[in-house]
Amino acid sequence: MAIKSSFLVVALIALSVSATPAAQIREPNVSLPFVRRLNVSGSTLADKDRARAAHIISTSRARSGTNKKRASSFDVTNAATTYVASIGVGSPATTYSLLIDTGSSNTWVGAGKAFVETSTSKETDNLMEVTYGSGFFLGIEFTDTVTLTEDLVITGQDIGVAEFSEGFEGVDGIIGIGPVDLTAGTVSDGSTVPTVTDNLLSQGTISTEVIGVSFAPTQSDSITNGELTFGGTDPSKFTGSISFFPITTTSPSSEFWGIDQSITYGSANTTVLSSTAGVVDTGTTLVLIATNAFDTYTSLTGATLDDSVGLLSISSADYANLESLFFNVGDSAFELTKNAQTWPRALNTAIGGAASDIFLIVGDIGTDSGEGLDFINGFTFLERFYSVFDTTNNRVGFATTEHTEDTSN
Repeated sequence: MAIKSSFLVVALIALSVSATPAAQIREPNVSLPFVRRLNVSGSTLADKDRARAAHIISTSRARSGTNKKRASSFDVTNAATTYVASIGVGSPATTYSLLIDTGSSNTWVGAGKAFVETSTSKETDNLMEVTYGSGFFLGIEFTDTVTLTEDLVITGQDIGVAEFSEGFEGVDGIIGIGPVDLTAGTVSDGSTVPTVTDNLLSQGTISTEVIGVSFAPTQSDSITNGELTFGGTDPSKFTGSISFFPITTTSPSSEFWGIDQSITYGSANTTVLSSTAGVVDTGTTLVLIATNAFDTYTSLTGATLDDSVGLLSISSADYANLESLFFNVGDSAFELTKNAQTWPRALNTAIGGAASDIFLIVGDIGTDSGEGLDFINGFTFLERFYSVFDTTNNRVGFATTEHTEDTSN
């Protein structure tokens, strides 16, 4: 087991107020590869992301009692972009391919490869059930040893073992790294379930419950170009300082990694979305904004919706005049340049478009402002900024990186 001051750095293979620095890594020494998979079969990127957004709203209403339908009544839609790590469970460990998700908090296996019980596997008396925008699973709760690397082993981790699952073809389950409150109501005894990061902290592996995420723009759907850090941040992955912002108090965004933000366009600072609540989510591919804001953005850019791919398409002439989009959080403004608003053209054919088309990564969330979830800053935002998910201090942080102004798309 690593000493308390150590951190975990996870290498990713990707297609996710004034700053007070979090604990920083000086010499990363534990890494784990992630594989990014682009899946657009059956639905468009925007459809898949909207399904996830609908699930977030439904989950909150189900908990508050304002929606009599269970979240599981939503149609199943496979996630468009996934980040997969090889995680060991049991002793000796069986290796499972698990999705990494900041938008959920339970860890479970059995969607693909069957669970293998060992001497460390202890069945509880609870059932576990979790519904996602991308599917669901229902199974039995166990505690077991979870191995991220040979130097990073968690004992007594609560996991689910799926009896039934849907929407997770090609993977074995999920490792959830969202807020622990998202586990409320997922087990039959009504308790919350300590997350992987909770147990890393309680078992002394990390000294603060912080996750740093570094992505970078890519022209490939499978390339090592990112890093996930448990227990601190990696200063080699960002420029300047990290600006931190408190979790919003507006539900349902407050139950996830939610912040308050406004969005403006261009040098004239034209309002696209007034200050409102939304979430930061590695499990969403696009930048989703409320329908009224999406209509404003569409008008400002001169883009039109391409129904075949579900994204805005823009002509070369209008693209030449496209201006930056600014995400205003606290006293900070984070700029998505013209290139950052563009879907990677090398991946156009992967989503059903023509190689010569120009698509934009801003999508319609499906509801007007006022739902308490008026935007999602997804992967296409996070690949331009270093992001920090700080459970200890209940905040989210952003910093610029050497890729913030890349022109690779």
